[in-house]
Amino acid sequence: MGRITARKPVTRLTVGGEPRKTMDFLAVEEPLEIRVGGESLAITMRTPGNDFDLAAGFLVSEGVISVGDDFFGARYCAGATVEGLNTYNVLDVTLAPGVPAPDPSLARAFYTTSSCGLCGKASIDAVRTKSQHAVLHDPLVVDPALLATFPDALRAGQDVFEKTGGLHAAALFDGRTGRMLILREDVGRHNAVDKVIGWAVKENLLPLTGHVLMVSGRASFELTQKASMAGIPMMAAVSAPSSLAVDLAEELGVTIVGFLRGANMVVYSRPDRLGVPAPTSASVPVPLTSGTRQ
Repeated sequence: MGRITARKPVTRLTVGGEPRKTMDFLAVEEPLEIRVGGESLAITMRTPGNDFDLAAGFLVSEGVISVGDDFFGARYCAGATVEGLNTYNVLDVTLAPGVPAPDPSLARAFYTTSSCGLCGKASIDAVRTKSQHAVLHDPLVVDPALLATFPDALRAGQDVFEKTGGLHAAALFDGRTGRMLILREDVGRHNAVDKVIGWAVKENLLPLTGHVLMVSGRASFELTQKASMAGIPMMAAVSAPSSLAVDLAEELGVTIVGFLRGANMVVYSRPDRLGVPAPTSASVPVPLTSGTRQ
């Protein structure tokens, strides 16, 4: 797996037992500087691998590009250190002829951590990006029984998580057939989503009409926004969404499904895409019990 994982000595302890010295696998986390036309745009902490996908997806999320034809190519920068070595941590993207360079206001003031895809934004207004691919009228309808199979498919494909236990995952599913098109892992949940979207950019599949984004953690505002930027009408998560994620989903017409575990799920917006009517104002709230939705 190369630089995706690293082996480190650890001490394993069990209460009442003897300590054991052993080796363990850890997920690698390294910075990636993304440049466009030689100009630095952002630095993000990520798990190395599928970096071109990550860069392409990031540019979609930032509104720099909107379709595959906008992305001409990318390369690692030689001489990335003073010794002239290539660290494979500096990547320069070339946009297609006629595609405007990123607005200077998009440049991040500092690096983006693996836990925050919005870090470095210069203003609150800059957090919101406008999608070229409206999902409000996407006719997608998914059988709940089919959707319930997605978490197991996601988990089965998490090869690096199996070794390290330390990576998020995102996958893209065909909402009609349930076929998983692509899965990506990363220490950052936003990076995993960008890698999925970037793969779709390179396959020239945008907008992703009729598809479902499945994520291994919670459904945040930034992931909802990324889904809308790629034209994805539904996002499902094994954990909870945030209130702001649901507000944005309701505004844009994205279906948010949370606590997707086994045959159970909670639909927070656009339940019509799962074949059920929207709740009335007199509906009884879903109870919260022991940290899970029932």
